[in-house]
Amino acid sequence: MYAVIKTGGKQYRVQQGDVLRIEKLDAEVGKKVTFDQVLMFGEGSDIQVGADAAKAKVSAVVTEEGRGKKVVVFKKRRRKNYRLTQGHRQSFTTVQIEKITKPRAVAKKVAAEAGKE
Repeated sequence: MYAVIKTGGKQYRVQQGDVLRIEKLDAEVGKKVTFDQVLMFGEGSDIQVGADAAKAKVSAVVTEEGRGKKVVVFKKRRRKNYRLTQGHRQSFTTVQIEKITKPRAVAKKVAAEAGKE
């Protein structure tokens, strides 16, 4: 089963065991983190979207924190004696996805539909 989560202004497709490098979170290495903004989850023809997906949760463990490579921003205007150099290093958090938890109502609904067939 996979899920689509939203964190740091971006969306990620995750499965159990995946390792992600996401925007910096306020959590220490080794701590558990829960992503509540689930946009979609499921597998195959059993995909849940909308209100059903919003009740699901994705739990992960923080494995690493760090800063990315330096990005150099260089601006120049020719013949104007204008040169500006700036640098930026974006902070990141690496997480490992532990499990995707379905809400109980969805699990019962899927089981009922499977029993009808």
